[in-house]
Amino acid sequence: MNIDPTSFGKIVALDLMTLAQLHDRELDRHAVRALRDDGFPRNLGLRLTSQDAATATVMLAGGLAALSLTQRALDELAADFAAIYLNNSLGAHPCESVWLDEDGLAMQEPMFQVRERYAQFGFRVPDWRKRADDHLVFQLQFVAALVEDQRRSSLVAAADFLDMHLLRWLPGFAGKVTARAATPLYAGVAMLTSIYVDELRNILAALLDEPRPTADEVEARARRQVSAPPEVPVAYLPGSAPTW
Repeated sequence: MNIDPTSFGKIVALDLMTLAQLHDRELDRHAVRALRDDGFPRNLGLRLTSQDAATATVMLAGGLAALSLTQRALDELAADFAAIYLNNSLGAHPCESVWLDEDGLAMQEPMFQVRERYAQFGFRVPDWRKRADDHLVFQLQFVAALVEDQRRSSLVAAADFLDMHLLRWLPGFAGKVTARAATPLYAGVAMLTSIYVDELRNILAALLDEPRPTADEVEARARRQVSAPPEVPVAYLPGSAPTW
């Protein structure tokens, strides 16, 4: 691991909250300037090591640097955000149910499974009618809360949630967005988020000294619908959110 284990939780939680905010709402002029000033994405606390991560970093940094901040450019960003997160015109829905439900429908059994998992840790979404529990933003926030707690039971729960939920559909979402997004910036955001979560899972495996399950093992478990309750619930207390 490339960061101090004692600060691991807070650093990763802040990274995840930053990524969640990028998926939460469209970027305006102020947000873009703040990201540039902060040196995003190279300012992330967790140093990603894969070649794919380097590619995503270059794409995202280049997209930020090239953005002119004219109203036309900002309108293009807004249209791309809407295509990805609001009207599903890219066919890359940001909710788990659409990817894992056999009929490809929103607010199906995977959402209720996620909601149940949240409840075990005192995590609740503001209004599921406006944004479903299994939305990417909430899943990133939930993992942030678990990792920031940093107790072994919470890290085990974070690893389990990544295996059984986020990592089963996020790569597909990111792949479609990367291929179909109109702007390099949002393509880079999707790619970087998927890579970050995958590398985080590897780090959790090392910290917990427990091997990461194979994709076949995860799918077999999902079919059996096995769900082990966590040992110790924790409150939802993610790291401080970015100021932008």
